Amino acid sequence: MLPIEEWPHFAFRRRAYRARPHWHHELPPGAYEKVVAQLRAEGPLTASELGGAKNGGLWWDWSATKVAAERALTYGEVVCVERRGWKRVYDLAERAVPDTLLHDDLDDAECLRRLVRLAGQSLGVGTRADLADYHRLKAEQVDAVVADSGLVPVTVAGWDKAAWADPEALATTPRGRHRTTLLSPFDSLIWDRARTERIFGFSHRLEAYVPRPKRIYGYFAMPLLSGGRLLGRVDPAREGTTLVARQVSLDTPKAVAPMAEALREAAGWVGCDAVRIERVNRPELAAPLAAAVR
Repeated sequence: MLPIEEWPHFAFRRRAYRARPHWHHELPPGAYEKVVAQLRAEGPLTASELGGAKNGGLWWDWSATKVAAERALTYGEVVCVERRGWKRVYDLAERAVPDTLLHDDLDDAECLRRLVRLAGQSLGVGTRADLADYHRLKAEQVDAVVADSGLVPVTVAGWDKAAWADPEALATTPRGRHRTTLLSPFDSLIWDRARTERIFGFSHRLEAYVPRPKRIYGYFAMPLLSGGRLLGRVDPAREGTTLVARQVSLDTPKAVAPMAEALREAAGWVGCDAVRIERVNRPELAAPLAAAVR
């Protein structure tokens, strides 16, 4: 998900797709035009409603309808306006994107400058790799525009690579605007694993695809953010109206109270009225955590 105001900034990518599309599926004549015409006539539709998403084979055995819809998505003629479950709902960009933003007027260099500047403003400070990862740019694209992006070069203690910072962030006194909460493994604060380790000293990997015997922290461990630090993690599940903390990993006894607070909040997210603790990596903290949750 991206702010709709960033639509013009991705003109460079839409142009690249149109000029050199990378597809593993061939489209029969007229399939693309048929999907666009159907959306124009009927309004927002899923691939299934457009005529079927798959041919009946394996995961990527897309139908011509699905291929056409995805191609129109990358070209910018179509957008995803919502999801129903896992399904994308497609509609024409002209109906979903405000007129003032629906254009490809910016040249490639200006698109990249704006995206690099936005990345720096969002991150505060970042390396070349950090700035590139934020909007999934290539490192050489960052190199081409970073000097004109408005970011300033800085050195960061403990970092062995060059970095750039948002000058407004450098000129602003840091504020203690801290939140205690569980983070999705895909939260933008921590999704760049190398940056997370560099800034927080916290190594985190999604273990959903790791064989169960080899998991260290659990299937979908969610890091605990508190006081501007990452203090532990929990692998949650739900049984009826009970949130189950299947495995709690705490880095310090000071994490007990924040973890209890975060678990109670997370229970509310999913409509649970109770929390049950199953395992704690430090057994001596199990009883204090259970008491704090209660």
